[in-house]
Amino acid sequence: MTTYETMPFHLETDRLILRPWVESDAAEFCALLSERGGKTYTVEHVRTSVAEMLTATATTGIALLPIVRREEGDFIGYCGLIIGRSTLEEPEIAYELFRRVHGRGYATEAAGAVLDAAAATGRRRLWSTVGAWNTPSLRVLDKLGFERDHVSTEDNGEVVWLTRSLP
Repeated sequence: MTTYETMPFHLETDRLILRPWVESDAAEFCALLSERGGKTYTVEHVRTSVAEMLTATATTGIALLPIVRREEGDFIGYCGLIIGRSTLEEPEIAYELFRRVHGRGYATEAAGAVLDAAAATGRRRLWSTVGAWNTPSLRVLDKLGFERDHVSTEDNGEVVWLTRSLP
């Protein structure tokens, strides 16, 4: 089995800071998850999820990181690497941002930093799975050089599987 370097857990871009979770992120994270509609999340439930993510990060060496705007200092979403539908060797890149900040290039900027961090771990390939309806996310992945691999059908509809080789 190949061993990989631990992913850096503090990433910075011109406009964004991606950093480890802190307890005070729970309320904002809860609000972000609630934007999806459907399931209701409580701050307590989200706090437990954050603790589980931190534990998983210690084991896997990869992380989903909160995104904070450098100038405003506000939590706007998350981006990082997860096992998701994939593997630790070839993890998925995942991101989600508040609707109020969509269309400003933040997802592309954050995901670009995560791609560099993934490459620094020694990994050769990443995956992403996105609902076929999610045109904005598919556009972000296209800008980052991801290519469609296949489409699967799940309970909530079609899922597009994309992959990207790392340098």
